[in-house]
Amino acid sequence: MEGGTTPGPARVRQYSAPALEKGLEIIELLAGEEHGLTQSEIARKLERSVGEIFRMLVVLEERGYLGLDPRSDRYNLTTRLFEIAHRTPLVRRLTALAAPLMKRLTLAVNQSAHLAVLSGDAVLVVGQMDSPGNNVMSVRLGARIEIWRASSARVILAYLSEEELQAALSRVPLPEGLTEARLREELAQIRRLGFEVRDSFVVRGIVNIATPIFDHSGQVIAALTVPHLQRFDDTVSFDDCRREVIATAAELSRGLGAAASQPVAGSE
Repeated sequence: MEGGTTPGPARVRQYSAPALEKGLEIIELLAGEEHGLTQSEIARKLERSVGEIFRMLVVLEERGYLGLDPRSDRYNLTTRLFEIAHRTPLVRRLTALAAPLMKRLTLAVNQSAHLAVLSGDAVLVVGQMDSPGNNVMSVRLGARIEIWRASSARVILAYLSEEELQAALSRVPLPEGLTEARLREELAQIRRLGFEVRDSFVVRGIVNIATPIFDHSGQVIAALTVPHLQRFDDTVSFDDCRREVIATAAELSRGLGAAASQPVAGSE
């Protein structure tokens, strides 16, 4: 057999996990059922008793893998597995898509750019591209920055749910002089514009242009930021640079499956 192996005796199973197997059987069964199945129908198709699958259904529903229609008592497979499949290699996929776009951006505007994601209570720089010029202002790849002092983090936080924002507020104290009310106003402004332009938190004379990146589900997953360095011989205006950053972020979001109707940056 070309490229194969000689068939041998069936592999002897050394381990078993009955509960896990039942859960996987349910998921695999429902994956092919457009209109879902009731508890008794699932048991019949799997040739198991209702008692055998009851706890599996409860756990799978609680963890978001199954949805139960209260009107028909039918279980359906949710999109959770699909979301997990896209989330697991997220950084790898994100950086692979972003690299050529960031390269094109830095060449077009003669500025550095970096890509960041939320990581616990900090923002993590997962992609970085230097400007082609002699004068470079960049953030180190792998740098972790406090969420309230990074434009990248702020444009991501602006699009999180209220529950997620409250969790961040409870975990990470706000910097001195910044109130929650002021922060919420600033995040609301980011949502209205679709981006943030503000002075750097750490380097005088640098103006950050930060834009959110969205995935196929419409969730914000990253931020693209250019720490703009003004030079005497710049041939690209600040406004043109901002438009290039916004366009690049939108293109990256579309590459990740974001819908064309996904909110994008407007104008100041």
